[in-house]
Amino acid sequence: MAEAARSLFGDRLDLAAAYAELLVTDGVLRGLIGPREAPRIWDRHLLNCAAVAERIPDGATVIDVGSGAGLPGMVLAIARPDLRVTLVEPLARRTAFLIEAVEGLGLTRMVRVFRGRADEAAAGPGGGDPFSADVVTARAVAPLDRLASWCLPLTVRGGRLVALKGSSAADEIAEHAATVERLGGGEPTVHRCGVDVIDPPTTVVEIVRERVVGPAGKARRAKRRGGRSRGR
Repeated sequence: MAEAARSLFGDRLDLAAAYAELLVTDGVLRGLIGPREAPRIWDRHLLNCAAVAERIPDGATVIDVGSGAGLPGMVLAIARPDLRVTLVEPLARRTAFLIEAVEGLGLTRMVRVFRGRADEAAAGPGGGDPFSADVVTARAVAPLDRLASWCLPLTVRGGRLVALKGSSAADEIAEHAATVERLGGGEPTVHRCGVDVIDPPTTVVEIVRERVVGPAGKARRAKRRGGRSRGR
């Protein structure tokens, strides 16, 4: 596991360790991480999320929907300093933790935190520009049909949704491919990340946004990049 961590985080392994410490202390105390998950924070959570970085292009903008304690968004920001990451999370106690983590780990130049739902971010919160990104990520948030309806509107045309899934990935694709197509997505594909690095590899479903569907999509403006964490 130590070798895998060095491979995935490189010279930012100390930063990943500091985030892991936050998760197993404040994260547990504040109910973001279950006590039984603390001993498995590296293999089940951090390494599982970090492996997904191989599916994200250099210099990409990323929106992490339903970020919770920052998985996978915070992990990707730590592993890949070239990314600009927005963490989208509706619950106040989770966004408070995320803001504190971003500030405490010195990630304010590359990570921002938005308290709200995905549809609010896509509509343009407070009358501002709609959020959008090259890659939209989600982990353990919802079945693929609902996930696509929330995440594809946040994805630039030609960009992609990268959803972390388990063994049911192929079944979800078979069940929801028609819905994904109606929402403007291309054919979903399954990829395994971290092969020969972690065991088991991380399974992701990728969907390219091929078409902009619906009036909300037509009103979308230029993509919003970078920014700093929002205050509470």
